Amino acid sequence: MFRPLFVFIGTRYTRAKRRNHFVSFISLTSMIGLALGVVVMIVVLSVMNGFDHEMRTRVLGMVPHATIEGDQPINDWHALADKVKTHPEVQAVAPFTQMQGLLSSNGKVQKVLLNAIDPAEERKVSIIDNFMQKGRLDDLTPDSFGIVIGDKAATSLGVGIGDKLTFVTPEVTVTPGGIFPRMKRFTVVGIFHVGAGELDGFLGLTNLTDLARLHRWKPDQVQGLRLKFDDLFEAPRVAWEIAQKLGDHDFYARDWTRTHGNLYQAIRMEKAMIGLLLLLIVAVAAFNIISTLVMVVNDKKGDIAILRTLGATPGQIMGIFMVQGTVIGVVGTFIGAVVGIFAALNVSAAVSALEGLIGHKFLSADVYFIDYLPSQLMAEDVVLVCGAALVLSFLATLYPAWRAARTQPAEALRYE
Repeated sequence: MFRPLFVFIGTRYTRAKRRNHFVSFISLTSMIGLALGVVVMIVVLSVMNGFDHEMRTRVLGMVPHATIEGDQPINDWHALADKVKTHPEVQAVAPFTQMQGLLSSNGKVQKVLLNAIDPAEERKVSIIDNFMQKGRLDDLTPDSFGIVIGDKAATSLGVGIGDKLTFVTPEVTVTPGGIFPRMKRFTVVGIFHVGAGELDGFLGLTNLTDLARLHRWKPDQVQGLRLKFDDLFEAPRVAWEIAQKLGDHDFYARDWTRTHGNLYQAIRMEKAMIGLLLLLIVAVAAFNIISTLVMVVNDKKGDIAILRTLGATPGQIMGIFMVQGTVIGVVGTFIGAVVGIFAALNVSAAVSALEGLIGHKFLSADVYFIDYLPSQLMAEDVVLVCGAALVLSFLATLYPAWRAARTQPAEALRYE
């Protein structure tokens, strides 16, 4: 098969065993450094994608995309839900009522956000059913005062299915004997595990009717409506439009960007900044090719002079060393991509196995919003990383190749 002269010689130089072993060592380290840079970039970007994905699917699958609430309890939520559903971007609607307080059992106390739901409607807007460890959401029947809590709260309080909890409300009752906090006994009917410390530790679910009684409302009154959209990133705009349509003075809207937006934006910013920093690592590894090729040019001055006297043009000489440097970049990038893809696909399992081996959790749900290391490999990230590494590798060949092309045959052969 025909190959141009500069391609033939450049690939031959790459394969040949050089007399100068130090140059060969520098060339090998440049290739390994580039491969390691690509591996680290692919793995870290995949982990950041995993955090982004878990934030959107788990945490934002549990918390409302947006809510519609009023200054007063809503009497006919079915009619209001029908109006809200007329907006084309609303996927589902469910009623809710909330109350903050304390859960107590056997002298142990845990703060909680008690969220009253209709189990049948809640499934349309939440993924809580996917994370039920014990019990069922349907066990939250009216007037039963059942409660579903996260596994972290259950462990903290030392309770299980069928155990009793005391819910202490932030309101007080005035009696002839003094002022006493309002309390109500609940029965644990379910335990869930989402993997997010904020939800597993501080969220409780009960029936709408039960919490309405604690608020001293009518059984069918609710605090507001929880909305689910086709595109959660449109939540601020759509929620505002719905509130305006219903009447700005009667209802107001809140969306997830007010409760979890800072965390999500932090993840996106961290991914961009970490990607930029890791790209600098790849750049350092790629530009090691410059030192490698400079040494090769100095080592091959005699060969360059002979080629020039045989009629090789400066462009061909330049092409020889560009091919050699590019081959180093291509091989290093290919090895890095293969190892990086394998590592990104297995990093979650590897970290989990390591945690089990040493008995220590690297990600605590008390600090992070999830308690495991997620990873999501995206093809566009692999293409971007490999493309950047190849471009930097190619740019790194230009200066040494240009120096080789300027070599004067007489000067190079003077002391040969």
